[in-house]
Amino acid sequence: MSAEILINVAPRETRAALLEGGVLQEVFVERASRRGLVGNIYKGRITRVLPGMQAAFIEVGLSRSAFLYVNDIVSADSRFDAQRVAAAGVSGAPSGLPSPSPEESVDIRRLINPGDDIVVQVVKDPMGAKGARLTTFISLPSRYLVFMPRGRGIGISSRIEDEVERQRLREAIQALVGEGHSGGYIVRTAAEGVDASLLAADFAYLGRLWSHVQERGLRASPGELVHEDLPLALRVLRDELGRGVERVLVDDADELARMRQFVQDFIPAHALRLEAHGGPRPIFDLHGVEEEINRALERKVALKSGGYLVIDQTESMTTIDVNTGGFVGHRNLEDTIFRTNLEAAVAIARQLRLRNLGGIIIIDFIDMSDESHRSQVLGALEQALAADHAQTQVAPISPLGLVEMTRKRTRESLEHLLCESCPTCEGRGSIRSVETVCQDISRELLRQARQFGSRELLVLAHQDVVERLLGDESTVLAELEGSVGRPIRLQAESLYEIDRYDVVLV
Repeated sequence: MSAEILINVAPRETRAALLEGGVLQEVFVERASRRGLVGNIYKGRITRVLPGMQAAFIEVGLSRSAFLYVNDIVSADSRFDAQRVAAAGVSGAPSGLPSPSPEESVDIRRLINPGDDIVVQVVKDPMGAKGARLTTFISLPSRYLVFMPRGRGIGISSRIEDEVERQRLREAIQALVGEGHSGGYIVRTAAEGVDASLLAADFAYLGRLWSHVQERGLRASPGELVHEDLPLALRVLRDELGRGVERVLVDDADELARMRQFVQDFIPAHALRLEAHGGPRPIFDLHGVEEEINRALERKVALKSGGYLVIDQTESMTTIDVNTGGFVGHRNLEDTIFRTNLEAAVAIARQLRLRNLGGIIIIDFIDMSDESHRSQVLGALEQALAADHAQTQVAPISPLGLVEMTRKRTRESLEHLLCESCPTCEGRGSIRSVETVCQDISRELLRQARQFGSRELLVLAHQDVVERLLGDESTVLAELEGSVGRPIRLQAESLYEIDRYDVVLV
């Protein structure tokens, strides 16, 4: 399927959108105030070692201490096997690296101590209250290769399926590595069909980069950045260009010039695919991306048939509920449910990429009695997820009709990146109803009247609450006045939220 990339540049924000067949699939956002940290290498200092968790806190100069697990610490006998990493479908290290071998961990106190200095790489951005996750298994990606200095062997991206091509690439890298060369390499998907001379240039670049990182690591002070990954626009070119991308539209002349220089240096075959967007309308508006981003921040996702999804993102997991909505079908109930679930499976895979939802995901498809229908829906979901660059694992449909799956999470979701908790409900997603607030006020009036003396009681509240107290609750209010033996006056406050009120003694 043909694809295109749109780059939108603002003074303090860069956004990239990946469209496939004219439909938005992924959105990347990088702001000057909070650039993504995945791939960055720091000189850190160990502040605490937690034997009970087999982990350590590392100070790397960020706002929160970062976290390092024992399995992510280089020891004498622990190395990444490049073939195993590539077989897991991970060609864009470091974000998706599985745990290194051997599988059995040693006691973390035998590897590190508080006060030690250590060179680490970020594999997961800080999320919520959690600090960044680190590893000492450094990996350096280029256009066609990923170099793992602490790794071994040569792995070929699992997305390259032709065995002849896989063998050609393996032999080409083996010839470059030669005898006695340490480290492992992964050949990325973009290397398919690439001339050996370009692979050699990439290989040499990674060698120079690693030497630079080693030198900086020795000179750097604890908490200092040793190596920073490419900015968003160049990173998208490195990782996405070549995956069927036919053109890249950029709306900023300076950024376009930098991107063209990068492509000329590293991907000269794709230089003609970069184009300037010079139209009067904003690039994201013209291609409908802005509207799609706004929709991706809503809970409800409409399906073309009339059905809909409800997506709820929580701290521990994401739940997705499938509903038929206004879709009544044409044959029978089972057929209507089956068609809705099939459409939902494809839509869910797209929403996971678009919203960048990760971790544990629970999908509640509409119950199907036909076993073949359940198998087809699960197959449709797995097929739709095959285009996702993030690692996914899907379990069979449970006896309760739920599908449990996981998606590799390395950066914050679109909602967490663009939104913040509602100041009224403080992230609960709901507030007290007007009726509930009226009952709360009644109890508070009785409490205040019994404890303190006053001429009258003044209630400050939202306009809707005041109107209900004067309307449906007027009888109750009159009884309260008789009970407390003094008048109760109401005053609407325009700046109060519905669930906020004050009782003032006058």
